[in-house]
Amino acid sequence: MSDEIAEIARNIIKELAPLKGVRVIAAMSGGVDSSVMAVLLKEAGVDVIGVFLNVWDYSRDEVNRHGSCCSLEDSYDARRVADHIGIPFYAMDMRDEFRRDVIDPFIQDYETGRTPNPCERCNRFVKFGALLEAADKLEAAYVATGHYVRRRDDNDGIHLFKGNDARKDQSYFLATTNRAQAERILFPVGGLEKDDTRRLAHFYKLPTADKHESQDICFIPAGDRIAFLKREGAEAGFREGDIVDTTGRILGRHQGIAHYTLGQRKGLGLPDGPWHVVALDGATARVTVAHPEDAMIGGVDVSEAVWIREPKSGEAVTAKVRYQMQPAACVLEHFDESLRVTFAQPQKPSAPGQVAAFYAGDELLGGGIVSRVD
Repeated sequence: MSDEIAEIARNIIKELAPLKGVRVIAAMSGGVDSSVMAVLLKEAGVDVIGVFLNVWDYSRDEVNRHGSCCSLEDSYDARRVADHIGIPFYAMDMRDEFRRDVIDPFIQDYETGRTPNPCERCNRFVKFGALLEAADKLEAAYVATGHYVRRRDDNDGIHLFKGNDARKDQSYFLATTNRAQAERILFPVGGLEKDDTRRLAHFYKLPTADKHESQDICFIPAGDRIAFLKREGAEAGFREGDIVDTTGRILGRHQGIAHYTLGQRKGLGLPDGPWHVVALDGATARVTVAHPEDAMIGGVDVSEAVWIREPKSGEAVTAKVRYQMQPAACVLEHFDESLRVTFAQPQKPSAPGQVAAFYAGDELLGGGIVSRVD
């Protein structure tokens, strides 16, 4: 391996040196990112304990789950990595918590017309909720993950920033992490490019070095959301209803609002298009569409907002209300227990249930859940 990748490893280990002897829970998913995270902590002299979260019963899915997220095969891969680098390893049964905090809300959202973000809920309630409780029981000071997010501490406290690899930045999914949680989370690979993470995996001869990276939601085997929702009994999401324009004119019929998300433009099969979905009503089973020029949004309301660092008075803030969106300039206003986000320029649609992440430059300030779209 080149001297360059060895130097990258030395630099990260040097940054982790103050944690020598400190007990840290390494959240190991069985993927390459968390594998590299764990070995870097071990090389820095950290007292590392590898933990895998078993969140779903994959025996019910007649598919090959290898290379997804948190499957039985992934548990095996995580254990192999732990054995390879010489750290203790535990698999925790989190299926009840995952069902309560991720699966059930996911189903309910699609029945009512919201578009959920299960990865955000998993991070907030399972990885950084229940796992931090487990860290307390194991007398660990921190939990470390393979997220592409950077952490920097100074006299003002903790600061989280976008990952250096813009293609892999995962700060959006941590926007609802509160400050108390964030203070106990480490991101050893957050400053790496994904290609360098892979090269480090080869450098340390990790069993996961060439493992395929999954893009699927972990509990939806082949990305078939509709089949999953039907199997899990989301009947209300599959009531037939009307597709209407913003004036109420009926354009067609549909087989259930669970088939749609706000902003969707493909697969509508309507005349006089193009159309974008702009509203979903679970009570009436109505899908509302608009032409592109009428589908842009001026702002959103955000509930459950938390801050890692509250913006300063007059500080320029941007917001991201879809994962594949560039943060856009906005103004934040507080209303009772919610935030009103008004964009400086109209944006493509988001959907209730999605994450709203707030930034100052590359710094993640905090976020919440979109409750209403204007």
